[in-house]
Amino acid sequence: METQTATTAWAIDPMHSEIQFKVKHLMVSTVTGHFSQFDGKLDMTGDDFEDAAISFSADIASISTGNEQRDTHLKSAEFFDADQYPRLTFSSTGMKATGDDTYALNGDLTMHGVTRPVTLKAEYGGQMQDFYGQTKAGFELSGILKRKEFGLTWDGVTEAGGVVVSDDVRLVMNVQVTKQ
Repeated sequence: METQTATTAWAIDPMHSEIQFKVKHLMVSTVTGHFSQFDGKLDMTGDDFEDAAISFSADIASISTGNEQRDTHLKSAEFFDADQYPRLTFSSTGMKATGDDTYALNGDLTMHGVTRPVTLKAEYGGQMQDFYGQTKAGFELSGILKRKEFGLTWDGVTEAGGVVVSDDVRLVMNVQVTKQ
């Protein structure tokens, strides 16, 4: 007789999560931005996050760097083209333990109409029950991607020949999920 293993569903808690990116500007300083509208879920069997199926999406129109002119440029056809490609999505293809409470999270990232495999470092922060009896779990995720590989190819060069925007984009995500 086959034993059925229960699936545990978790949903991202947007009030206690942040999705940030960091890009070098003029190769001398870093600009930080974030997405304010996003959602995601995690489904797993038992208590092992290693077999989790993770999906995530962010609304490109919710991008914010703290500068309205730059945000408008990022949403334009020269960068994300939010009108044609309104969402960024991620779907996991595997999660492997790399140490105590650390994982390599592999998946397919789609933005600007281009899907590419990415690997993110995931650090598990643990679980805790909140004041309402809900079980929460936390993760810090990080990684680097090349924006040009996703069709974000706008380049500016200064009169002195300096690059305006780096190709490397650092992702820094602090995510809290709630057991459903």
